[in-house]
Amino acid sequence: MTDIELDSLDRQVIEALGRDARISNRQIASDLGVAEATIRTRIRRLQGAHLIHFTALTDFRIVGSPTLVLFGIDADPRQIPKLAAELSAMPEINCVMVLLGRYDLLATGLFRSMTEVEELSGQSIRPLKGVRRIQTMVSMEQFKYDYRMARIVTRSATMTKAKTPSRRRRAVATASA
Repeated sequence: MTDIELDSLDRQVIEALGRDARISNRQIASDLGVAEATIRTRIRRLQGAHLIHFTALTDFRIVGSPTLVLFGIDADPRQIPKLAAELSAMPEINCVMVLLGRYDLLATGLFRSMTEVEELSGQSIRPLKGVRRIQTMVSMEQFKYDYRMARIVTRSATMTKAKTPSRRRRAVATASA
């Protein structure tokens, strides 16, 4: 992968695909006032650099009504980057954030039983070096949960050059199922 600089057109293409990943290249080109070949080339380049990915996302409520669980983690500040990486590697965890505020880290996952939650918390998270305390929060009801929201994946050393914090994230284009 090579580092690439995103320009205004790249961002507009990513935004269009983020709204509807099934939109045609022709429609994007028409909306942006450029040639379809330009859009096709931009999309290939963005995919080749692993900056966009296409995936079908389903509303989690239709796959067995799993429970959304949040783990607020107090951690040794020196261990936070390592803990974030270790949590991210756990298949049960679908989101990891470093926070300012009540918790140092927040991890979320979808679980079918409280037994699964307790096993993950007690056997996988709590033993990690640097974990001081875990607060487990179970969502009782979601008033708004946009299942089309894609993962926001932070850049690795191989991602594009960043000039501002907002450019430190990869865009992931999605299609709703």
